[in-house]
Amino acid sequence: MLRVSALLTLGGATGVLTGCDLFDGDEPDPAPDPLEPLAAEARELAARHRAALAADPGLAGILTPIAEAHEAHAAELAKLFGRPVSASSGTPSAGASAGGDRRATLTGLRQAEQRGRESAAKLCAGAPAERAALLGSIAAARATHVEALK
Repeated sequence: MLRVSALLTLGGATGVLTGCDLFDGDEPDPAPDPLEPLAAEARELAARHRAALAADPGLAGILTPIAEAHEAHAAELAKLFGRPVSASSGTPSAGASAGGDRRATLTGLRQAEQRGRESAAKLCAGAPAERAALLGSIAAARATHVEALK
């Protein structure tokens, strides 16, 4: 009886060990979330606004809230898919013109915001209900940014 009990106990412990992740180190990484590019785009837009702000601090009243909104959107999207967003590979200084021309800077940012609004709206249209509200909010914010940059 004692031997049977000991074997059952040992067998139960072995079953628990084999069921844990200790021996399953070769699991593939989860597939990327379809919204990861939108989150990366939000970070890139924030970086472009920050670069333009560095080039022309007089635009702080317009650009700071827009950059902060993009940073908040990137953070919310990252929470949605549960892992950090990879750093953008774009050039953040593209939003600021080399000569410091304010009109050219704002035009470049406005065009980037318009492209961003279109990508967010497209994703929103095909998104499941639990994601559509956030995507719609992002698209609306980007449309507002387009207007604020005029």
